Amino acid sequence: MRNHMRAGWFYSPSQIARYFPSRITSLFNFPRLEFKDPIRILRQLNRHQWNMFAVGFAAWAWDAFDFFTVSLTVTELSVAFNKQPSEVSWGITVTLMLRCVGALISGSFGDRYGRKWIMIANLTAFIFLELGSGFCQNLNQFLAVRSLYGIAMGGLLGPAAATALEDLPYDARGILSGLFQQAYGVGYLLAAVFYRALVPTTTHGWRSLFWFGAGPPILIILWRLSLPETNHFLVSKSEREAREAQHHDEQKGSPLKAFLKLANSAMRENWMLFVYMVVLMAGFNSISHGTQDLYPTFLKSQLGFSPTQATVVTVVGQLGAISGGMTVGWLSTFTGRRLAMMVACLLGGALVPPYVLLRNNDLIASAFFEQFFVGGVWGPIPVYLVELSPAVLRTFVYGLSYQLGNLASSASSTIEATIGERFPLAPTKAGVKRYDYGKVLGIYAGAVWAYILLFVFLGPEMTQDERNEEAALVLQFEELRAQGVSLLDIGAGRAKNIDESFEEKVEEK
Repeated sequence: MRNHMRAGWFYSPSQIARYFPSRITSLFNFPRLEFKDPIRILRQLNRHQWNMFAVGFAAWAWDAFDFFTVSLTVTELSVAFNKQPSEVSWGITVTLMLRCVGALISGSFGDRYGRKWIMIANLTAFIFLELGSGFCQNLNQFLAVRSLYGIAMGGLLGPAAATALEDLPYDARGILSGLFQQAYGVGYLLAAVFYRALVPTTTHGWRSLFWFGAGPPILIILWRLSLPETNHFLVSKSEREAREAQHHDEQKGSPLKAFLKLANSAMRENWMLFVYMVVLMAGFNSISHGTQDLYPTFLKSQLGFSPTQATVVTVVGQLGAISGGMTVGWLSTFTGRRLAMMVACLLGGALVPPYVLLRNNDLIASAFFEQFFVGGVWGPIPVYLVELSPAVLRTFVYGLSYQLGNLASSASSTIEATIGERFPLAPTKAGVKRYDYGKVLGIYAGAVWAYILLFVFLGPEMTQDERNEEAALVLQFEELRAQGVSLLDIGAGRAKNIDESFEEKVEEK
């Protein structure tokens, strides 16, 4: 997706007049692609592409694991610190609020210097901050550590997503976009499993879960160290430096100057698109946090579920999210991104009542299908954001728009917990207070599903010509690589071709 999108955008009254009427017709402008089963698509990947996808997936999954250690232990933390769950839930809120700071820092470094080292730096921070979380003695200490963790968490997504997705064959981007996004669900799943394995069974309780979370990032760091920078970044870097050299600007510092020049141009041309992405991500993050973060507290506090029962429901729900993300992400390659997401919105909204009104084991099925569509609406998002983002600022725009959306949704669990406490229920036999969190969860989720549906409908999408151009570039790149052409030469060749094409257009005018 580029600034000169065929449908127009919000830069002049005439473009607005063309854009809105096209929102309905564009939904049914299906990509003209041969229908391929997932196995056939995945066989296109080579060893490098699988490794890059897998390490990005693993990093994002453990990012989510570390985040959900708080939401799963809100009940235990409130007892340990002698606070209300609504106060403890600020540990979730401050993390979400500061993720945009990490995205801003990490995105700037990632687009200028590469995805590899900034990703490793954020993973290293995870090790120390998870250990520190487990040693906190009061709520103020805990909130301070989780604030720093929010910066590291926000800084990881952009480079992890770019690492996983930008070297993929075009046809594989839909299904693997869905799978990558569900690394978040895998992280939740792993957190729920290890919560059950460690918190009720060890002498240190909730602390042991945080200490355990500090270990796996070491393995992911070693894995990333063994892999190169992404091919796409190396080619893009070579291209921008070659273009600057062709314009006789080879003085000291010219690579940085070339990057800043292109970055400034990209942001000026696409600022409204960036605003749209932030608004959209506010809704998407709200549906995730609104249906997941307080749900374990709803199960244990309001419904009286045991840790084992709550774990079963959350695990089944995340299995639904993972399968939904892959399914809808794959289908979006053939139906278009927006139509696939809108259908998931409608079905997810219809399933909100059973998600919060059913009781006992009946909740297992409703949790699976509600989270299937929560994961499903997220499935096309990674590749959709990549398609919207300017190539020169892919890590920055992807990561920052996602995390600014997170900032807008950061108070979801705190809002739900605080409003829920206005609806008290009869206390337990042990005298523990109970609140009607289910009522608030249901109203909040229904409103957010409607919000997402509206903004996905109003949003842009690649035209068929743009899809064909993108697929052709990916195919050309792989053919040149197979012929032994170096990444630097490919970048330099692209720079030359772009300049020659521009000059021909000027001469024609």
